[in-house]
Amino acid sequence: MVLTAADREELGRVTTTGVHPASVIRRARVLLALDTSAGEIDSQDAIAARVGVSSETLRLVAKRFAESGGDVEATIQRKQRDLPPVPSPVTGEVEARLIALACSQPPAGRTRWSLRLLEKHIALVEDIPDLDHSTIGRILKKRGCVLI
Repeated sequence: MVLTAADREELGRVTTTGVHPASVIRRARVLLALDTSAGEIDSQDAIAARVGVSSETLRLVAKRFAESGGDVEATIQRKQRDLPPVPSPVTGEVEARLIALACSQPPAGRTRWSLRLLEKHIALVEDIPDLDHSTIGRILKKRGCVLI
């Protein structure tokens, strides 16, 4: 891989100055070590030993550099995920139904709603997903609802 002079300067600045995460510094050092514009490079095992990473890390950084089209910044920075891996079961409609239930009259024999009682009643409603009492408490707290 060939780096431009500006890329080499930026990577050198990342590795020597400022406060950067260790993973960013490590990837920058790998890119500098794999740069062929300065001449012949050592074997992958020698580079890995000198930089202090595994040969697999060397391979992955080189692969990411190629996939990003030679973008140094995209290679050394952490990838941001697009969406959470599991969508939240709590939607606006679920929150509204939960708040409506919490504001309604408690069941017979009870003077007020509790989080555990709300949890049991939500489990009985078919179109609301089962929620833990701590999740119910967070939702009510976020919306300023107080169980009295």
